Amino acid sequence: MRNSKIAYKVALCGVFSALSLVLMMLTTVIPVGTYALPIISGALLSAIVIEFNAKWALAVYFAVSVLSFLLSGDKEAVLYFAMFFGFYPIIKSYFERLKSKVLQWILKYAAFNLCMIGAFFIGTYLLGVPLESYKIFGWNLPIVFLLIGDIAFVFYDRCVTLVILNYINYWRKKLIKP
Repeated sequence: MRNSKIAYKVALCGVFSALSLVLMMLTTVIPVGTYALPIISGALLSAIVIEFNAKWALAVYFAVSVLSFLLSGDKEAVLYFAMFFGFYPIIKSYFERLKSKVLQWILKYAAFNLCMIGAFFIGTYLLGVPLESYKIFGWNLPIVFLLIGDIAFVFYDRCVTLVILNYINYWRKKLIKP
């Protein structure tokens, strides 16, 4: 009985890993995929958190991150997935267990900003892009992009919540048989 439960978990995690990996590999072919597909791929991990727990979802996250770095041609998209969008749906569940909405949003924004700043520096040093190239007409573009990202983050967080609710209320009944 126990072996069949573990086999079921491994199989379902394998299916979600494969689907996430395919989405990450499509970032090379689909122009807006650099930003959209890591978000969708990460949102799939919500189902693993719901069905099993965060440990299983982290295992899928690490597997998809490593395989994406090896197989995907769009390293920027992989960096966004590995640095934030892949694990945010996992940590979101912990943030939202807190009673204080203010503390929830402080932690969410702190996680987003730290990860995006880290992704910027890792991408800059891995890709060898000089920091001077990020200034146009005296504007420091990474700061502008981060501010725009902070605004977009509210919508992203809400969309992840809607994906989770949609999964629980509709897809779970169709995909997971009791």
